[in-house]
Amino acid sequence: MASGSEKRQRNRRSTQRYSDDEFNRIAAKADNAGLGFAAYLRASALDGDAGPRAQRRPPADHKALRKILGEIGRIGNNINQIARAINSGDAADVPELRDALHACLDIRGAIYQALGKNPGPNAGSGP
Repeated sequence: MASGSEKRQRNRRSTQRYSDDEFNRIAAKADNAGLGFAAYLRASALDGDAGPRAQRRPPADHKALRKILGEIGRIGNNINQIARAINSGDAADVPELRDALHACLDIRGAIYQALGKNPGPNAGSGP
């Protein structure tokens, strides 16, 4: 027994083979169009109609995401140094910990922005 409404049923399947380069080029075009891979192929083949359930999404800002990865590495290094100091018996430096927490929250907000998503009212705000 099939689930879902008749309108939502896609009962035909088509399998294609792509080289790595072809697949990556199509995936990049789908990302730029804000569609998933299959929805992009449907839209390309059907005069722009990706189907009723195709969800449009903004393309990810890959340059911003690479920058964010570098920032995460920097923050992780700082947190590791703080943990090493605490484990060796030094007192915890509360302002440093607070700065690290603020940096993590800022990175979270930047990731949401690079993905074109709304992080909500509390993103990027710390204690």
